[in-house]
Amino acid sequence: MKTKLSFLCFLMCLSLFSQELPPIIKYPSTIYGAGNQSWMIAQDEQNIMYFANNEGLLEYNGTNWELYPTPNETIMRSVKVIDNKMYTGCYMNFGYWTRQSNGKLKYTSLSDKIKNKILDDEQFWNILKYDQWILFQSLNRIYIYNTKTKRFKIIAPENGVVKSFCTKNSIYYQTTNEGLFEIEEGKGKLISNHPVIKKNTIVNVFAVDDGLLIQTQLEGFYKLVGTVLTPFKTEVDSQIKSGFVYSSQKLHNGSYALGTVSDGIFILSDSGKLNYHISQSKGLSNNTVLSLFEDKDQNVWIGLDNGINCINLQTPVHSFTDDTGVLGTVYASITHNGMLYVGTNQGLFCKRYQSNGDFQFIDGTKGQVWSLFEYDNTLFCGHDSGTFIVENTSAKNIFRNSGTWKFEPVPNYKNVLFQGNYYGISVLEKINKQWRFKNKIEGFNYSSRYFEIAPNQEIYVSHEYKGVFRFKTDYSFSKAKDFYAYSSPKKGKNASLTKFNNTIYYAYKDGIFKLISVTKQFEKDKLLSSIFEKDEYTSGKLIVDKSNKIWLFSKNYIHYFSVSKLSHQLKQNVIPIPSSLTNSMQGFENITQISKAAYLIGTTDGYYMLNIDDLSFKNYTVSISEISINEQNQALKNVVLNTEGNFKSNENNITFNYTVPEYNKYINSEYQYLLEGFQNEWSEWSTKSSVNFKNLSPGKYTFRVRAKYANTLLQNTATYTFIVLKPWYLTNLACFIYLLLLIVIGYFINKAYRNFYQKQKEKLIEENNLLLEIKELENEQQLMKLRNEQLSQDVDNKNRELAVSTMSLNSKNELLAFIKEDLKKTAQDDNRNIKSVIRTINDNITEEDSWKVFKEAFDNADKDFLKRIKQIHPLLTPNDLRLCAYLRLNLSSKEIAPLFNISVRSVEIKRYRLRKKMDLQHEIGLVEYILSV
Repeated sequence: MKTKLSFLCFLMCLSLFSQELPPIIKYPSTIYGAGNQSWMIAQDEQNIMYFANNEGLLEYNGTNWELYPTPNETIMRSVKVIDNKMYTGCYMNFGYWTRQSNGKLKYTSLSDKIKNKILDDEQFWNILKYDQWILFQSLNRIYIYNTKTKRFKIIAPENGVVKSFCTKNSIYYQTTNEGLFEIEEGKGKLISNHPVIKKNTIVNVFAVDDGLLIQTQLEGFYKLVGTVLTPFKTEVDSQIKSGFVYSSQKLHNGSYALGTVSDGIFILSDSGKLNYHISQSKGLSNNTVLSLFEDKDQNVWIGLDNGINCINLQTPVHSFTDDTGVLGTVYASITHNGMLYVGTNQGLFCKRYQSNGDFQFIDGTKGQVWSLFEYDNTLFCGHDSGTFIVENTSAKNIFRNSGTWKFEPVPNYKNVLFQGNYYGISVLEKINKQWRFKNKIEGFNYSSRYFEIAPNQEIYVSHEYKGVFRFKTDYSFSKAKDFYAYSSPKKGKNASLTKFNNTIYYAYKDGIFKLISVTKQFEKDKLLSSIFEKDEYTSGKLIVDKSNKIWLFSKNYIHYFSVSKLSHQLKQNVIPIPSSLTNSMQGFENITQISKAAYLIGTTDGYYMLNIDDLSFKNYTVSISEISINEQNQALKNVVLNTEGNFKSNENNITFNYTVPEYNKYINSEYQYLLEGFQNEWSEWSTKSSVNFKNLSPGKYTFRVRAKYANTLLQNTATYTFIVLKPWYLTNLACFIYLLLLIVIGYFINKAYRNFYQKQKEKLIEENNLLLEIKELENEQQLMKLRNEQLSQDVDNKNRELAVSTMSLNSKNELLAFIKEDLKKTAQDDNRNIKSVIRTINDNITEEDSWKVFKEAFDNADKDFLKRIKQIHPLLTPNDLRLCAYLRLNLSSKEIAPLFNISVRSVEIKRYRLRKKMDLQHEIGLVEYILSV
C-alpha cells in the first residue's frame, strides 16, 4: 500500500494541469488605495471603470485610481452608470455623482428627499434601470425613482427582498420563502413559487429565447418556461454546489461567468460546457468573488474579497503559468506528431496538442533542456546530458559526452547533422534508419551555442565571450581547418547568430550584421538594427520560424520581419508586448510557431500563446483626465478642462494627466506630447501618463497629447489651450504707466538740466556777488571785532568801576566803623551828642543800602548772572547770591569780609557752605565755577 501511494505521488509530480488561461491583471488594494472589497462594478461611455468599494466610489481610467468617499462614511454597496450619472447606494443613502468641469465627481443625494421613509439600518445592494425608472434595492424594499417626474414609488414585500434582477424587458425580484416576482405597473406579480425557487437563493436571472434561465447559489441553473421549472445541466454542477455561487454575469458572446465564495470563477459556454476555471491557484488574487462585470472590450472585471482582478478574455494572448514550479522555465517548445513538447530547466514535458490535458514528464530527461529540433520526422532534444531522440512519451539518449545546444543539417548531406556542444561541434549520422553519434570535429573546442553552415559548408560560430569564428572541415567532417576569428563585429552580451533567407546574421548590442558572401565579411543591416536604436537593447537573440519570419526582442516590443511578396524588402511588424510582462529570460528568449498563426513563447514560469492573426485592437481615444496648477511649493489645485485656462503669473507650474482607457495586460499605451509656445517638437514616445511644466513664462500655450496603442497611432489628439498671465508689473496698463513715467521723467530731467545750467549761470553771478559780499562782510567783521573789543573794554571798565565802587564803600564803611569804635571808647553815658553821632554812623554803614547799590551796578555789568545761578541752584539764599556776585568780581575773602561786616573766618565758612549747596566736586574750584557760569 505504501509503495502504491508513493507511486501515485510521483505521478502527480510528473503531471500538472495545463489549461492555457487568458491574462489576468491584478490590482491589490495597495495599488488602488481603497478597501479590499468591491461589491458592484460599472463602466461609463468613456470606458472609465467604477467600483462600489468599502471606502466609497472607486474610479479607474486605465492609468490613475481615485477614491470618492461615501457621503456618510459607510460601505458603498452598489453602483450603476446611467447616461452621464453614476448612481450609488450605501447605508441609508442613495443618489448620483456627476462630473464637474475640473474632471472630479460631485455627489447629489436622492434619498434625502424621502429621508423620513428610509428604514433604519437599511442598505442599498443593487441599482437597476428600466426605461425612465431607476430602482434602488435594499434587503427590505425597492425604491422606484421616476427620472422625469422626480417622484418615488416604494415596493415593500412583507418578507423583504433577497435580490433584484433586470432583463431586457422585465424587472424581477425574489422574496424569502415566497418565490420570484415580476414588477408590473409598479407592483410585484408572482411568476413562480416553485419549491426550488423558494428554498434557494437566486443569484441572477437571464432571459433566454423561450423563458428565463435562473442561477441559484447551490443548485446550479434552472430553466423557467411558463410555470415549468427544469434543471439546466452544466459540467460544473458539483463544483458550483461546493463553491457557493455569489455573483454571475452573462457575457457578450453568450457564455456565463459565475463567481463563487470559495472556488474562484467559472466561465461556461451557453450550453453549459466549461471554458475556464480560474481560481487563486491559477492566477486569481482571491477565491471569493463578490462582483462581476463585463466591460465594452469584453474584459471580465472581478471584485474580490481582497482586491480587484481583470481577465482579458478577448485577447490574442493566453498564458500557462506554473505556480507549482514543476514545469519550470521554458527554453524550447515544438509540436510533433500531434504532441506539444516543452523543454524546461526541469526536463522535457509533453501533452496532446490543443487539449486541456496534463503535461507529462518524459522519463530520463530530468535536467536542463536547451533545444528541440525536428528533422526527417525525428525529434531531437538538446540537453545538458547530451542528445536525446524523442518518440511519443519516451526519450533515448544517443550522445552523452557533452551537453548539446542545437542542431543543424549539413547541405547536400541528408543523413548528417551537426550539433553544437559545450566543447565544440560534433557529427550525428543516420545509418540503417538509426541516428547515432559519429565523431567530434577536432581542432575547434569552443562552446557552440550558435552556429550556422554556409552553402560552401563553411561553419560560422558565435561565442558570447570570444566573438565570431569561421572554419571549414575536411571531407570526413573530422577536423577543422582554415580557422578565422573576426575582429568585427565584436563580442557582446546575449549575442546570437542565425540564418535567415539564406543569409547569416549576427546580432549584439551595437546592431545586427549580415554576412556578405562575396567578401565573407559582416556589414551592418540598417533596417534590422533600427529596432535597437529606437528601443532599449535587452537581447540579440534571433529566431527564424517555419514561415521564414525572423523574430527579435527589445525592452518594450517583440519584432518580426517577413519577406515581402512583391519585393526583396523586409516587412516589419511590431507586437507591443514589453519584456517585463512576458517574464522571459534575457538571452534565452524562445518563440516557436505552433500553427500558421499561433506561437508559443517561453517564460520563466510557463509560457504564453500568441495568435498574430488576432492582433487587431479597438481604436481608443486619448483624453486629458486632469489638469492641476500650483504656485511654487504650494498645494495643487484642479482647473476646468473644457474651457481655455487663464492662470496667474505665479501659478505657472502645471501638471497634465492623460489616459487611454484600455485594460490589456500585455499591451501598454504610449504617449507623445507637445506644448506649443514652449516646445517645437513632439516628445519621445513614453508609457508615462503625466507631464509637469515648471516656471512657464507669461504667454499663450496649447498642450497636445496623442497616443499609440498596439503600435498604432490613435486617431484623435487631445488639446488644451491656456494663458499664463503677465505679472501686474508687466501688464499693458503697467507698460502704459511706465511710458508715461518715462515721458514725465524725461521732461523733468530736461527741465532739471535746463535749470541746472541756468543755476550754474546764476551761480557764477552769485559767486561774483558773493565775493563782493564777502569783502563787505570781512570789513563788517573787522568793524564788529572792533566794536566787540570796545564793548569788552566797556564791560571791563564797568567791572573795574564796580570793584572801585565796592572798595570805596568798603573803605567808607571801615572808616565809619573805626570812628564809631573810637567814639564808643570816649563816650560817656550822658553825652547825647556823641550817641547821636554813633547813630548817624550806624545809619550810613547799613549793608542793605550798600548791597542795593552794588546789585544794581552788578546787573548792569553782568546781565542775568544772578538769575542763571539761581536757576542752576534754586536753594541759594540772597546772601549766597551776594557772595557769588563778589566772587565773580574776583574779590578775596579779606575784601569781602567788610562788605558783610563779618570776619575773614566767617567769609571762609560762607564759601564752604556755598560749595556744599552747589554740590561741587572737590577738584572744582568755587571761583572758577562761578566765573564759568
